[in-house]
Amino acid sequence: MSRARVARRIAAGAAYGGGGIGLVGAAGVGLLLAEAQLARRSVGGLPVSVPRCSGRYGKDLPLRPGQRELRFGMLGDSTAAGQGVHHSRQTPGALLASGLAAVAERPVDLRNVAQPGAQSDDLARQVSGLLSDPAWLPDVCVIMIGANDVTHRMPMTRSVRYLSEAVRRLRSTGSEVVVGTCPDLGTIEPVYQPLRFLARRVSRQLAAAQTIGTVDAGGRTVSLGDLLGPEFAANPRELFGPDNYHPSAEGYATAAMAILPTLCASLGLWPEEDRVDVSRHEGILPVAEAAAEAASEAGTEVSGARAPWALLKHRRRRRLPAATEPARAPAPPDRTTPDRTTPDRTTRRPAG
Repeated sequence: MSRARVARRIAAGAAYGGGGIGLVGAAGVGLLLAEAQLARRSVGGLPVSVPRCSGRYGKDLPLRPGQRELRFGMLGDSTAAGQGVHHSRQTPGALLASGLAAVAERPVDLRNVAQPGAQSDDLARQVSGLLSDPAWLPDVCVIMIGANDVTHRMPMTRSVRYLSEAVRRLRSTGSEVVVGTCPDLGTIEPVYQPLRFLARRVSRQLAAAQTIGTVDAGGRTVSLGDLLGPEFAANPRELFGPDNYHPSAEGYATAAMAILPTLCASLGLWPEEDRVDVSRHEGILPVAEAAAEAASEAGTEVSGARAPWALLKHRRRRRLPAATEPARAPAPPDRTTPDRTTPDRTTRRPAG
């Protein structure tokens, strides 16, 4: 069965309450479990702590009359939180907030509620935390989720359902949403065959299904996949963190460079070309086919066109500006409970 058909089935099951889709025959379960145990013993070594990156970026940029700072929410798992690096400026949230401030030429307030170890069923709690202060509603959010769903064998239909519900809730407040889909777990160095093949297959199927669910809910996706591809193979010690699982600072920067153009485009800050570039394999495709294509090529954006079609784009990346440590209020926000220090409120129009 093609990846597009599998992704369509998973997304349909998520929308209509179907069950999971079996991917592994019983004969291979014992071998795969043994491989998984070996991988778990090889991966790890870092305490579950991440630098706090919530705060204001681009604080020295001026605001025009009637303008306020952009509000940016970050949700997801350990990759969204930035586990594996030592400084807040190295986290994907800080990199994206700094890049967004530079492109928009205005300050950006970041609130990161991502949680290491989170699966997609934690997104409801994260969204509630992010929206708990009605005086601070995000203009745009980035969600990075999926790897723990694969490693903990969450049924894909449930995984996609939780993600779609989170995107829909955020869109209902007027926030734009960009989802970095499930990375290719087959690139993790300590994972061996046949688990590597299975991890790659399941990761890409989930990424394609996440794309369908996100686009249907009004968001955009950027495929992370094997984003670092040959670079991981050539420089695994440089692009993986000390635990051999989470990205290093260079790895997070590469992922952020892929997400930033879509993040900016969602707010109208990136040039939107009127035509697709066929030479760059862009086009308008049925959403399931676009999702399957994106899962196969990291860094690909998928956004909604006229249903049931989707726009597949390969945006040109720009080098990120150097991120700084965030400027924080006297009482920094807790990672899971956003602070209530922002005084102003802007009336938001619900997404259509």
